[in-house]
Amino acid sequence: MEPLLAVNNIEVIYHNVVLVLKGMSLQINEGQIVTVLGNNGAGKTTTLKAISGLLKSEDGEVTDGSITFKGQRVDKKYPEQIVRMGIFQVMEGRRVFEDLTVDENIIAGGHTNKSRTKLKEDMAMVYEYFPRLKARKSTLAGYISGGEQQMLVIGRGLMSTPTLMLLDEPSMGLSPLLVGEIFKIIQQINKEEGVSILLVEQNARLALTIASHGYVMENGRIVLDDTVEKLKENADVKEFYLGLTEVGKKKSYRDVKHYKRRKRWLT
Repeated sequence: MEPLLAVNNIEVIYHNVVLVLKGMSLQINEGQIVTVLGNNGAGKTTTLKAISGLLKSEDGEVTDGSITFKGQRVDKKYPEQIVRMGIFQVMEGRRVFEDLTVDENIIAGGHTNKSRTKLKEDMAMVYEYFPRLKARKSTLAGYISGGEQQMLVIGRGLMSTPTLMLLDEPSMGLSPLLVGEIFKIIQQINKEEGVSILLVEQNARLALTIASHGYVMENGRIVLDDTVEKLKENADVKEFYLGLTEVGKKKSYRDVKHYKRRKRWLT
């Protein structure tokens, strides 16, 4: 079966000088939740922007390889074209329109809808998933909590009726209680709406709980990929992403330096 999304050996260069992705490949099948793990600077966010077309706004370019979605090339298309094809990126940092109300933010996400009836139906769906937002619908988005803002940007993304949603660090800066609530909703959206998810997440333990397949990224390349069950048992993943030693004890941050002195990602 042809994958929903296939990233095939892409290279990405910023400003015609800086090579960030160096032969990056991954794929997602319809209905999957797939996660990409990696340290800061590994190229995870750049990967998402290459898929969504947002590289162009930062003077970045896919210079080699290809990205296909439902069998069609998307790496040369503009972001608005890619959104209409069914891909939506929820960027890190909870980027809401602060001077618009919650309701107006959600409406803005539905600009690709042509029918007022469909717009109302989709808004009702968003408020069903996020009842907190319904209670704050008349509040300016800049005055709601960080957790509510994260719910808002996911809900706004749903308004574009995506087939594939790209989530960049949805747990960043949130309390464990709110993170658990948001991740449960992400799972619901995947199961009930059939939206496939590509998740970039620093909280590896949580990401590996909801995904079915994972990729480990380092210095612009994929160094390991497998089912989440096998990744959880991989000694390097346990040590450097789950914070466990081989005997199951938590490892201190300073011990991570040991990682740089050993041969990486033996397979």
